[in-house]
Amino acid sequence: MLAVAEINYIRHEVNKKDCTYSDVAKRTGRDPRTIKKYAEMEDFNQKPKKKQNRVAPVLGPVKSLLDEWIKEDMKKKKKFRRTAKRMWDLLKDNHGFLGSDRTVREYVAMRKAEFLNEVNDAALPLEAVSGTAQVDFGEAPFIYGGEDIVLPYLVVSFPFSNAFYFQVFPSQNKECFLEGMKRVFHYMGGVPKAIRFDNLSPAVKKILPNGERQLTDEFQNFVLHYGFECEFCNPNSGNEKGHVETMVKYVRNNFLLPGLHVINLDDLNKELWATAEKDRERKHYQKEWTISELFEEDRAAFLLLPPKEYECVRYETLKADKYGYIKVDLNLYSTSPRYALGKVLVKISYNKVEILNDDQQLVVSHSRMYGQYRKSMKWQPYLNLMAKRPTALKYTSFYDQLPEEWKSYFSACTVAEKPEALKLLSIILKDHDFSVITKALVIASEHGHPSVDAIKQVFYQLINGRGIRSDIKPNISLPKLPEATRGLDHYDQFHKGMDA
Repeated sequence: MLAVAEINYIRHEVNKKDCTYSDVAKRTGRDPRTIKKYAEMEDFNQKPKKKQNRVAPVLGPVKSLLDEWIKEDMKKKKKFRRTAKRMWDLLKDNHGFLGSDRTVREYVAMRKAEFLNEVNDAALPLEAVSGTAQVDFGEAPFIYGGEDIVLPYLVVSFPFSNAFYFQVFPSQNKECFLEGMKRVFHYMGGVPKAIRFDNLSPAVKKILPNGERQLTDEFQNFVLHYGFECEFCNPNSGNEKGHVETMVKYVRNNFLLPGLHVINLDDLNKELWATAEKDRERKHYQKEWTISELFEEDRAAFLLLPPKEYECVRYETLKADKYGYIKVDLNLYSTSPRYALGKVLVKISYNKVEILNDDQQLVVSHSRMYGQYRKSMKWQPYLNLMAKRPTALKYTSFYDQLPEEWKSYFSACTVAEKPEALKLLSIILKDHDFSVITKALVIASEHGHPSVDAIKQVFYQLINGRGIRSDIKPNISLPKLPEATRGLDHYDQFHKGMDA
């Protein structure tokens, strides 16, 4: 395009002064065809420049392969990504590439920048972008242990495909929140690249100015471990995660009403994977594809799982009371007599409360309880103390929990036997339940009241798979001996034989 002043001069000389194209060309030093073009031009609207698609005969055939490698690497940590030099080596060695390393480096740098821009744009979960998710809790009625209760369920939804997963939990606490997401990640075999949340207390400790969030330590570590981008709604703006809120209602109305009978939550949650996947065989409400087909695009955009699974637990140092109980939430859990009035390290997950010693070895494990004040007592650590006061046995809840065989045995024990039996149970119950040691007691009692050592011997024979040795019955025949008689007749007969 010529300068505006030069174009005006050409149009003036040709159209106003009737000069020939050749004359004006000589004066301006331009080609006569250029003079003709601008003198007769009628459309001066600005037009966008056409992108030049230059043919790349060497690089062209491998561009799609390089794109694939770059996208694969963007799912990995930086230290695990292929360098442009490494890509060039692979192309040379495996694909007969003849181009220079500089050509590959320039292309890789350009495409990385383009893909990063796409990822940044895609990190807004409000848009239906593949590989992104939204998370929230819902509540539904259940019949559990014969009682009508309300339990929360965690929903992870995928706006691009309209797919979802959900899991039922006893609470909406940090451990259940993280456990639910972790289960979904590992079941899918990948991690959404961006996840939108409400300002849930398990994730957000405090909302700061300028839209910043102070995250809970557990959630921050979880995010770092799995590497996804987390976004939060503005306060009181649940509509910003409208997809998952819709899915929460959809899940409750279609799968959880009326209230399900629940015997074991873990068994129920195993069934819910198939429930969610079966729902995907319908068409998307807008797109002409099934949800299951669209979810494959979501899956293709996921980040890779880290090599190690995250442990959704928190550690607390708590003080035990004089009986050795510690309090977690509103409930009491036994530790060991040696921790009475002392501090103990507690490992807390969504379903367990574990007491650890100073070397972080397990002392005792409890199932985690939810609801109002309850008490969990594990007697094994207390049995050695009880062995010093055996007369107190009948007045403990441990005695009520004993199998009838053991109650009968303790009733028949001598004063000396009771402490020894309690010490044996202290050792056995550390790694085993009552089933095998009770069987050992029954077998050892076949010939009367057994000693503690006899019960112990039978127990170890049972767990080592050697069985119980039966009485030995020799399989040999002995010569028949003459009947023994009293008196001296046999002596007289002996002498008669000698005289003959």
